[in-house]
Amino acid sequence: MKEKFLEHFPQAKVKFDEALSSYSYTRTGGPADILVFPQTIEEVQAIVSYASTEELPFMVLGNSSNLIVRDGGIEGIVMILTDLTEAQVQDQALTVEAGARLIDVSRLAADYSLGGLEFACGIPGSLGGAVFMNAGAYGGEMADIVSQVDYVDRRGNLCELTAEELDFAYRHSCFQENGGIVVRVHMQLHSADQTMIESRMAELTQLRESKQPLDLPSCGSVFKRPEGHYTGQLIQEAGLQGYTVGGAQVSLKHAGFIVNIGQASASDYLAVIAHVQAVVKERYGVDLETEVRIIGLDNQ
Repeated sequence: MKEKFLEHFPQAKVKFDEALSSYSYTRTGGPADILVFPQTIEEVQAIVSYASTEELPFMVLGNSSNLIVRDGGIEGIVMILTDLTEAQVQDQALTVEAGARLIDVSRLAADYSLGGLEFACGIPGSLGGAVFMNAGAYGGEMADIVSQVDYVDRRGNLCELTAEELDFAYRHSCFQENGGIVVRVHMQLHSADQTMIESRMAELTQLRESKQPLDLPSCGSVFKRPEGHYTGQLIQEAGLQGYTVGGAQVSLKHAGFIVNIGQASASDYLAVIAHVQAVVKERYGVDLETEVRIIGLDNQ
């Protein structure tokens, strides 16, 4: 499989049997059979088309920030799009390839005195991942600003969807069902005073740093917010802060986070998640649904 891939893509930026723990924010995750970093949207199309023809499983990781890769790794082809970062600004429209970091995109908007992306200034994921999850914070979300998304379908065709077709909802987009790979995002922003934009971003950054455990590896916010409740408050009141399995711990700083305090495995993370869900369900009758994506194979 690997030799054949190289025959088709001799110029590809690729690694074989590469541990995904080197790329995930939790510092956990088993190996990818083929890990490739496409340099262009056309290369994404070609790889997807190849995988479809060869009937190989394939998957795209964003910035691997809101993600847990199981210890058994991922079979087939894994693409990381962090080399796709080309950006264009025209009037109040911002068009950026999906591998760009959302933090960098928010700063680019500020540089051009474009408002609307301030909420994203501290979200560590990629732009494509942010669209996939309809990422949001501090009263804003991607659904507020996205006007169109260009994506590659499961056969390698380049397609587009307007905002109305994206089925945005809380931490949801249509890509979670259709399997499309976001490659370029068109955003409609508004003119604003650059000083005001930067002031708001500084305020949100300070809020984030004061409340979240940014000094330790984590997968970000683990659970979706259940209706009528605050996740962190439920977990804290259940006495679960500091609960630890192996190297994974419910953060002492923010109970909605699980941090890697040293050599955690994905299995450690999943055990902590399952325990938190069970205790919160038993005590409060609330089902905590994971916001973090959990993918890959269990360790054999």
